[in-house]
Amino acid sequence: MSLKYKLSITIAGLLLLVIVVFQVLWEYNHQQRIANLLSNASQTLSERMFQHIHIQAPQADTQLSELFRFIQADKPYLIDLAYIDEEEGKQLLAAGEKDQVNAALIQLNNTYNIQQSYQFREIHTHSKEYYISDYRQELNSGQRMVLLYDKEKYDKLYSIDNNLFYAVLIYLVFFTSIASYWFVSRMLRPLKDILWKVNEVSSVRFQRPIPITTKDEFGLLAFKINAMSQNLSIYMNKLRHAFDENRRMRLYMESFINHSSDAIYIMDVEGRVIQANKAFEELFGFSAAEAIGNRYRVVPEHLIKEKEELLRLVQKGEVIKPIETYRQTKDGETIPVSITISPIRDINNEITGFANICRDMRHRHRMEELMRRSEKLNTVGQLAAGVAHEIRNPLTTLRGFLQLQVQSKKLNLDHVRVMLSELERINLIVGEFLILSKPQAVKFKYRDIRDIIAEVSVFMSSEALMHNVVIKENYTNDDCSIPCEDNQLKQVFINVLKNAIEAMPNGGQVQIAIQRLANHVSVQVTDEGIGMDEETLKRIGDPFFTVKENGTGLGIMVSQKIIQSHQGLMELSSQVNVGTTVRILLPLSEERNQYAEASNL
Repeated sequence: MSLKYKLSITIAGLLLLVIVVFQVLWEYNHQQRIANLLSNASQTLSERMFQHIHIQAPQADTQLSELFRFIQADKPYLIDLAYIDEEEGKQLLAAGEKDQVNAALIQLNNTYNIQQSYQFREIHTHSKEYYISDYRQELNSGQRMVLLYDKEKYDKLYSIDNNLFYAVLIYLVFFTSIASYWFVSRMLRPLKDILWKVNEVSSVRFQRPIPITTKDEFGLLAFKINAMSQNLSIYMNKLRHAFDENRRMRLYMESFINHSSDAIYIMDVEGRVIQANKAFEELFGFSAAEAIGNRYRVVPEHLIKEKEELLRLVQKGEVIKPIETYRQTKDGETIPVSITISPIRDINNEITGFANICRDMRHRHRMEELMRRSEKLNTVGQLAAGVAHEIRNPLTTLRGFLQLQVQSKKLNLDHVRVMLSELERINLIVGEFLILSKPQAVKFKYRDIRDIIAEVSVFMSSEALMHNVVIKENYTNDDCSIPCEDNQLKQVFINVLKNAIEAMPNGGQVQIAIQRLANHVSVQVTDEGIGMDEETLKRIGDPFFTVKENGTGLGIMVSQKIIQSHQGLMELSSQVNVGTTVRILLPLSEERNQYAEASNL
């Protein structure tokens, strides 16, 4: 049932209720009014009867009966008329209905007020209702005139016919309902428009506004709903745009993850896999269903602590650069990978997971190995060309002097000394070339680098003294033991110190400093020599490039190879007329793939 029907029925019902209540109150008031009229008429009648009736006469009862019949003809509701003399105990009844009069008198006496000469009551006896009046001519007199009336007859006689009232009432309610329905319909017309607009909004249609025709509360409500609809339209467009953007981004990310050649898998904060792409399945052999829900399924057992430490560092906010490590496939094969771990944060910037990107490094390692072999072959070619060039000059000298000896058939000692010098140069070149080209089996053992430097410093002290050079040492007190082949390192440091001494023709100081770092030992040798410009410094280490008159250019190259076999780093810096610094970094412990065997060129 619609609201206008309910309001119309409610208005009609309220009107009906008001009319009914009014009728009940009016009838009650009418009944009280006619009762008062009866009371006044009964009092007047009692007074007159006292004036016209001689109670002491012998025919008093006859006169009383005649008077009763005369009055009853005009007032048919009068039941009995009685005269009571309390002093003489005398009671006269006009109709002789003694029981009814006595019962009525008993009830009257129960509420009788001796301070009043006239009393009028409504009493109930014998399942009937009566009006009774009691009149005394004087307040202290014992003579009373009592009149008894039938209440039902009296009320019926003077009651109003309600049929017309109810007929009018029915018509009034009917027309009131129609009028109230029309009025409510007109009043609720803006509400109908509001309901239409609410239905439109619920169906996500915001185009048409509500027409505002009034300035009352409904008009204000319509204005607010129009504003709400407009705001909802704006917000819906923004949400739709954001949804489309998020959908495109989600599809893009899913496409990126699923079509990436790198294995990508997502872990929660507990380390359990919650998502994995196709490259993950192809690389490790596990299906996504097998990996999801498991912790460290592809991490070898001996690397689990490393993985947990990386996750701990990421949770602390540190940025983890790509690291090379190992992972295990479903078949148990251990493969080299480069792994990147990034945190995944929620809207509150709390870490909710980790994104792992694994790149298979097997192909890259094979390519690097091929590049190393290619570089080795290229270096060997350069060395061979350099050796051939360097040896050709001494051989040309030897050939010339030997031809002179054959032609002159004499032994010239000066020529012999020159030929021996050239043969020594050829031997030096071939020896250094063999160091570079010949594979050498090397067994590493732990030695303190300070002891090795000290032995080299003592060995080179005589040559430093000859060149007016002072060697100053500054060693750390920390333990500097490293895995190494001490003879090879001695060769490196001899070469470095020799170059430093020869770079100072006028003498000077050579500073040797040893420091222990976090994972390395640093050896720094600084001279006060002539130094080198930038172009010369770039060529240091090239085969057969040297700035010395009698140098071969292979010493630095040999030293670099030895340092490389120790997984170390050799750096050179120089300024003209200031000096040169050689810095060598050597690891404190062996790397994961360190083998006690030197690499081949």
